[in-house]
Amino acid sequence: MGVPRVYCECAVCEEARSAGVNRRLRSSVQIDDPETGVIWIDCGTDWAKQMEAAALRTVDTLLITHAHFDHIGGLVEWADACRWLRKKGRAYAPSEVIQEILDRFPWLSNQIEFHSFDQPIMLGKWRAFSWRVHHGKNGYAYAFHFEHTESGYKWAYCSDSIGLTEQQQKPLYELDLLVLGTSFYEEPFAYETRSVYDVKEAIALTEKWRPKQIFLTHMSHDIDLNKRYELPENMHFAKTGMTITI
Repeated sequence: MGVPRVYCECAVCEEARSAGVNRRLRSSVQIDDPETGVIWIDCGTDWAKQMEAAALRTVDTLLITHAHFDHIGGLVEWADACRWLRKKGRAYAPSEVIQEILDRFPWLSNQIEFHSFDQPIMLGKWRAFSWRVHHGKNGYAYAFHFEHTESGYKWAYCSDSIGLTEQQQKPLYELDLLVLGTSFYEEPFAYETRSVYDVKEAIALTEKWRPKQIFLTHMSHDIDLNKRYELPENMHFAKTGMTITI
């Protein structure tokens, strides 16, 4: 839902409305690479605000993790931008995700070319693949793994997951960088009602996966960036608009 939540007057939402340290838009990643142009992971309902903040007018390629509205709600606006720019958008997603999107918005295919991400693809010198992950009560999502063919640098984006099987965890071992979704510091709700890991669970899991660097995204209004939390040295909370150089 982002922070502040429109209905909420908790301390974190109120701080986000004033000082803005905790102001959070829906989770996305912008990747800048001289060989690939601008790649965007997910296109949520805050896409236009994020584009303005990044001083961008268009993107070259979009990767979509799943068809929940906080990850695809901006596709309508992107398609309209493509129409005005007289260009065809290019998006990659697993086939079942593409089908879900087009079932809801069949006219998007007029402005956006959807390509299957069921098999590995090359994005410049990055070899990328997707794999299906459990998303708790919300069904499923996909995570993305990237490896640079020259440097060997490996990173993964896994924004919406919980209860990963050992097989689903395999691509998350020994990474240079992991971006992982955690909505709460310690989620108080019954496990069967949840859809994303919390921070304490992420700490335990990353001790096993051993990534060199971890950024936590998809955070709710439970997490207050003005507080000090007991995090490992290599784990950080993501902040709106932050830049990571790799």
